[in-house]
Parts: sequence; C-alpha cells; structure tokens
Amino acid sequence: MPLNTLIPSRQKLSAKIVGALLGFLALALCAIGVTLYLSWQLEGSAAAINDTGSLRMSSYRLAILLAQPDAVPAIRQAAAGRQMTQIDATLAQLHQGDPQRPLFLPPTRAILGEFDHIESEWRRELRPAAKLLAGGQGADALRNYLAHTDRFVERVNALVQLIERDSETRTFWLRASQLALLALALVGTVSLIYLMFSLIIEPVTRLHDGLHRMKDKDFEVRLAVDSGDEFGQLAQGFNQMADRLQALYGNLESLVHTKTAALEHNNRELALLYDSAAFLQRPQPVEPLCEGFLQRISDYFQADGGSVRVLDAGRDNLHMVVHHGLSKRLVEREHCIKVGDCLCGEAVQKKVTVIHDLRKLDKGYELECHREGFSTVSVFHMYAHQQHLGFFNLHFRAPRELDAREQGLLETLGQLLGTAIENLRLGEREREMAVSEERNLVAQGLHDSIAQGLNFLNLQVQMLDQSVRDGKLDDVAEIVPALRAGVQESYEDVRELLHNFRSRLAEGNLIAALETTVDKFRRQTGIAAELVADVDGAPFPREQQLQLLFIVQEALSNVRKHAGASRVTVRLQDSHDFLLSIEDNGAGFDPALLEGRGDSHVGIHIMRERAQRIEATLAVSSTPGVGTNIALTLPQAHRRAA
Repeated sequence: MPLNTLIPSRQKLSAKIVGALLGFLALALCAIGVTLYLSWQLEGSAAAINDTGSLRMSSYRLAILLAQPDAVPAIRQAAAGRQMTQIDATLAQLHQGDPQRPLFLPPTRAILGEFDHIESEWRRELRPAAKLLAGGQGADALRNYLAHTDRFVERVNALVQLIERDSETRTFWLRASQLALLALALVGTVSLIYLMFSLIIEPVTRLHDGLHRMKDKDFEVRLAVDSGDEFGQLAQGFNQMADRLQALYGNLESLVHTKTAALEHNNRELALLYDSAAFLQRPQPVEPLCEGFLQRISDYFQADGGSVRVLDAGRDNLHMVVHHGLSKRLVEREHCIKVGDCLCGEAVQKKVTVIHDLRKLDKGYELECHREGFSTVSVFHMYAHQQHLGFFNLHFRAPRELDAREQGLLETLGQLLGTAIENLRLGEREREMAVSEERNLVAQGLHDSIAQGLNFLNLQVQMLDQSVRDGKLDDVAEIVPALRAGVQESYEDVRELLHNFRSRLAEGNLIAALETTVDKFRRQTGIAAELVADVDGAPFPREQQLQLLFIVQEALSNVRKHAGASRVTVRLQDSHDFLLSIEDNGAGFDPALLEGRGDSHVGIHIMRERAQRIEATLAVSSTPGVGTNIALTLPQAHRRAA
C-alpha cells in the first residue's frame, strides 16, 4: 500500500482502539445492569416475604379477636373489621406490587399460583366467615374458622417458602453476575493490555529495534507489514527508507567522488572568475587586458587557439585585438572582418552564442579555420550595459562540446571583459574631459592676466613707435618705464600661473597646502596674510581638495592684482558644513558693476566654475573702500567620501 493512500476508517488504529473500548464498555454495562436488576428483584422479594409473613400474624390476630367471648360485640366487630381491612390491603399490595419500595412477588408460576389460591381462599372463605363470627356466631362456627385459619396460615407459610427459595436462586445469580463482572474486569484488563501490546507496543518496539539496527549500519533490516493501519504505513515507510539508505550507502563512495569533482569544478570556476575579475580591474591598455583574459580562458578550457575582436559599430567592422594559437596567414586574412561575414560575423549579426562543429557544416572545408585544422570554433559576445562591444573565440583542434554550465561561465566572462573594455573607454573619455576642462580654465586664466597685459604692452609699443617717429623723446621716456612695468607684471603673472597649475597636495593635506600658498603670497606681495582653520570634519577626496586650493590661489591672485589691500584672512570652518572665506581690506568694488560685466571678469568666473565642479556655492560680497569677501559653502550632503 503506497504511503500516500488513505487508510480505510475501519483499519485505522484509532478506530480499532475505540471499537475495543466501546465493546468492553457495552459488556461491562450489561453485567452491571444485570447485577442491578437482580439486586432490585431481591429487594422486592425480601419485601414480599415480609408482607406475606405478616399475613400469618394478621390471620392469628383476627382469630384471637373473634375467639374472645366476653368482648363487647361492637368493639369486637370494629377491631375485627380493621384487621380484615389490613389483610385486604396486604393482599392488594402483594398483588399490585410497589416498584419504588421495591415490593413484588417473584413472577414464577408456582408463586403466582399459590398467591392466587391464598387470595381466593381469603376472599371466598375466611373473610366471609370472619365477618359472620364478628356478628356473634356460635362455638361450632368458631372452631371451623380456627381450623380454616390454620390451613390458611400453612398455605401462607408455603408461599413464603416458595419466595425464599426463589430469592435464594436470585441471590445465586446475583453472586454469579458479580463474579462474572469481576471476571469481565479481569478479562477486559488482560484483553486491553494484549490489544494495546499488539496494536501499539509491539509495532513501536519493532520500529525501535529497527532504528537501533539501522543506527548500527545494518541497512538490511526490514519490518513486517502485517496491518493496514498507521503502524503498517510506518513500517512500509521504514522499509522504503532502509532501501534508500542502503542504496545511498552502497553508492556513497561514488557519490562522494562525484560531489568532490563537482566541488573542485565549482572551485576552479570561482577561481577563474575571481582571477579574471581581479585582472580586468587593473589599470592597463586594452591589448594587455585582452591578452591576459584570453590566456586565462584558453588555459582553463585547454583551447588550442583564440582571439578577441572589438566591434566598430559605425563601419560594421570586427577588428582582431589579440590572438593566440592562430597562424600568421589566418591572422592576416581575418584581421578585420565585416559583420555578417563568415561564421563569426553571422554570430555578431544575430547576437547569439554559437559553438560550431566544423566537421558537420556543409561548407566547413571552405572555412579558413577548418583549413587550419580546427574542428570546433566557439563565439561568445562581450556586452557592457546592454551594449555589444565585440566577441571572443575559442578554437579547438579536437571536437569539443561545451555544456550549458560552461557556456554560462564563458558568457559571464564575456560580460566581465566587455565591462572592463567599456571602463577603459570611459576612463579615457573622463581624462579627456578633465584635460579639456583644465585647458579651458588655463585659457581663461591666460586671458584674464597675460592676454590683458600683452594687450596693454601692444598699445604701449604702438605709442612708443609713434613717439619715436615723431621724435618726441619725452613721451618715449614716459612710455619705456610703463613697458618695463607691464613686462614685469606679465612675467609675474606667468610665474604665478605656472606655480598654481603645478601645485600638488602633499599626502592629500589641504591645510598644509593652504599654509604654503598663504605664506608664499605673504612673502611675494608683502601683504599681511593669515590662515585660520577650524577643521573637525571628515577628510575630502583629492579632487575636491585641489579645487579648493585653486579657488584660494585665484582669490589671492585677484587680491594682488586688483584690491590694493594690506591684510588678507583665509578662514576655514569644517564642522557640519564646510565654509571657506577669503576676506581683504582693499579698495573693494560695486557688486552691481560685477554683475553687469557678466563673465568678462574671468577670475571670478573661474572660481565659480571650480566651485560648481565640487557642488559648492560661491558668493562674492564687496563694498567700495571697505574690502571684499569671497565665501564658499559646501553642504554636508554634497561632500564625497575620501
């Protein structure tokens, strides 16, 4: 019987136990009922014996009353009437019975027949004779009545004896029923013990013994299935478990070998993935990157050759970047192929992973790979952010089938390689953008300082030329010092720009770089400069620190060239938000004029651009004759982790 088969209700263990208990309960109730019934009958018989025995006393008492010659007739008649009424009541009580007392005659034919004779004799003979005697009959009538009374009492005695013998019989059956009840209790207890033993204890013991033998590696143990109840299903399940364990234990060595091989294979896959991912994360050109990748997968899959090609989407060209195990002739012929050409080009066009068995192709002999002696060629694509970047090949001289697991591994490696190549391209674009932005800032700085100075020198040279032609030596004497001062100022600007763009952070220490910048500004200009730093925040990344340094350098350059100040304070407050301010007591200016000039004041514009690159805000406030304050605020939410 299968384990999932429903057990019929009559075969369930609970049904068997409940049925046995109900059967024993019914037998016990029957035995108790019989005992109670016999006890009730014995009580009724005892009462009947008492009442029947009272008839003898009442009969003799009535005879004594009737035999008193000196009694007053009226009194004797009344007493005799009461005695006769009592006898009538006793006979009526015995005839009707009283279940509540209880009182009744045993329902046997002899007792009931004897009682009918007694009742008939009383009503037909004794009672009429007693009534006449009570009225005053003679001595002969009295002697006849007394003789009749003796016969009546003897008949009553016979009835009493019959009832007593019947009671003895019922007492015997009562004792017998009690003994039967006792025997039933003993038999029931033994039967229940046997039933519990056969239904529960014995199956549990067999199951327990089987489990112990199973624990001792005796996998040949089986349990007898001799019932259809729950224990039968347990035994069947135990046997099935034993079969399974015996099979598993017998194949344990092979299973361990298989699992060990699978684990080793998984470890090799993980090692390949980890090694490839670590290698592809190194900063290196694309050729060494692809070369190292191809070497790793070729060694892992024992490929005889391979190549990596990148896709030129604009021209639909597939360029071979690196190759391994391919002849020079094959590389020259297929160094660049079109999308859709050959097997590899078709795979790129369809964007599907393909493993070609060149022996089974109709025109395999026409393929260059087949001429090179390769039997199997695989094509796996490189993707990055759902963008197709190219593919890589693995060539096998012997026939080779790659299962789904190996194909999944190679597809994952292709995504890793594609991501690495895309990261290289993004890095190159980022560096190009950074160089372009920095060149733009350099151009703006040159325009703001050197270009304006050179324009001034150009005007002075034109004026000098005109003065020399006109022979105005006094004008020449005035122009030459201005030219010398202009050249010196341009030279200082060039030196300052070169120094600023060569500035580097020592170990990423912004405070040390700012102290060096402020100290150099103080020595070169003679202006009192002070750095006040209250730094308690997290360190900045180098990019943000460089931008902050360049902003301070640009602000100090503006102070040197335009402010005419005698004191400059650079203040840093780094707690929740980062606050940087450069304040001077110079000539100042009207901010409305600065707004009107727009981006023509390139120094302020450069500082604003650098602040925007680190997501900070730059505010310029100035009052003519009082000074200028440049305040930079970098909120905590925009700070990058160092």
